[in-house]
Amino acid sequence: MSVLDSWDHWKQFLGGRLEQAQQEGMSEEVITDVAEQVGAYLAEQVEPKNEQERVLAELWRVADAEERHAIAHMMVKLVDQ
Repeated sequence: MSVLDSWDHWKQFLGGRLEQAQQEGMSEEVITDVAEQVGAYLAEQVEPKNEQERVLAELWRVADAEERHAIAHMMVKLVDQ
């Protein structure tokens, strides 16, 4: 099963990578920039596997650069709980 198959698995996976990045001393802004790059890749290259991913992909497609940065930042905050 891919981490993309389940929203909860995806959030757990991202949470683990976020914790790793924080332990290595990455700033929140750098983490958000990386999240934005991952979001762009996923939106362009990966077919959404569940309803939540479809919503994110649709939001990403209609967002401008500033809004995409905000989406990435919110995803970081979501998995940092």
